[in-house]
Amino acid sequence: MFLLALVAVMSIGAANAQDKGGNQPRTDGPVINFAKLTHNYDTIARNSAGTCSFKFTNDGNEPIILSNVRASCGCTVPTWPKEPIMPGQTGVIDVKYNTSNPGRIDKYITVTSNAVNNNQIRLRIIGFVADK
Repeated sequence: MFLLALVAVMSIGAANAQDKGGNQPRTDGPVINFAKLTHNYDTIARNSAGTCSFKFTNDGNEPIILSNVRASCGCTVPTWPKEPIMPGQTGVIDVKYNTSNPGRIDKYITVTSNAVNNNQIRLRIIGFVADK
């Protein structure tokens, strides 16, 4: 009797383990992860390039679509991939800051996507533009 009960309990445990994991596909959706959220230019010269990049990866199981990427002011211009980023693939958001005016840099770029982990992310650029 004891042996029969033990076999029954082990069978139920094995069936539950297969239901909770096994070879079932993940259904998490698109997941966006950035390598960095802030770029520090440190001190850069006036009228220098003022460019940087923010690399991200789709760690989910559905394509990521960036629906909008906008800067906090007109002195910062982002460019981003318009095509979907497939699972396991990477994408890059390039940012160009206008360095014609000397002074402190502290700007935000808001990224809106269909990512389930964070559908709106704020990237930041900081630094200082030296006059000479």
